[in-house]
Amino acid sequence: MNTFKQLTSTFTPSIFSWDYFSDFHKISDNTFKIKVQLHILSALLGEQDIENKFLDLVRWYPETRNVLPILIAVRDFDKQILDTDTFEIQEIQHLFHPEESFNDTDMLWFFAKSGLQELFVSKKVSNLDDYVFGIETWLDSNARKNRTGDLMEDLVEGFVQELCQKNPWFEYKEQATASFIKSEWGVDVQSDKSSRRFDFAIYDSKNHTVSLLEVNYYGGGGSKLKAVAGEFIWLYHFMKKQDIPFFWITDGLGWNTALKPLEEAYDKMDGNIYNIEMLKRGILGTVIK
Repeated sequence: MNTFKQLTSTFTPSIFSWDYFSDFHKISDNTFKIKVQLHILSALLGEQDIENKFLDLVRWYPETRNVLPILIAVRDFDKQILDTDTFEIQEIQHLFHPEESFNDTDMLWFFAKSGLQELFVSKKVSNLDDYVFGIETWLDSNARKNRTGDLMEDLVEGFVQELCQKNPWFEYKEQATASFIKSEWGVDVQSDKSSRRFDFAIYDSKNHTVSLLEVNYYGGGGSKLKAVAGEFIWLYHFMKKQDIPFFWITDGLGWNTALKPLEEAYDKMDGNIYNIEMLKRGILGTVIK
């Protein structure tokens, strides 16, 4: 039988695989998708009379307009811009949509103020493919803060898959909604909010039941951990009233800074909190039957 001491003494210090740092496959794909537009724009590198040539190019090849934001390291341009000369707000999103018309003055204002004009003229960049590959790598690295949760979910999914392979009457869905569970498996799950997505829902076709799993990892501590523990206590009892098994898979040394709220959650959730080490020992096969 697992105990709170076993839970807290077997935290995994890291779940960072090499995929955490840079997803070069995705970076390469993103760059390749706009390769043609980048080659067209590369014709401007080092050119003089750059303004007229730039206007001609974006008219002759309007598809180049939708890649202009990535040249200033913006994935999707949805911002209003303050003109610091006039202190007026400029709406320029339309400049990057090939099907919309544009004013030459606005396009050249963006070209100059964004720094792209100087970039093209200065010859500091000789290859837009390599330049954008670097930008994509930087943007991907900024996405790391959202990647820890993905890593934990990917890791847990491996154990869920193993459980379903050993028990063919089980099937699972990641990021499952109550509506999906009802439509696909015919099981009613009341949710506290319409946007709620459970990290994993496991359906047992023999018993016509569903078990729900929520997953997270905390490498660092913080005041929010107390609130997190409280949320899962509430969610556990909300599901318990519906006779729906609910399990919390959590890990990380950050919990060492919040052992008291975690222990409270452990007690109030009837010990249904597990970590990676417990999954390795086959706990899912014990609690989900």
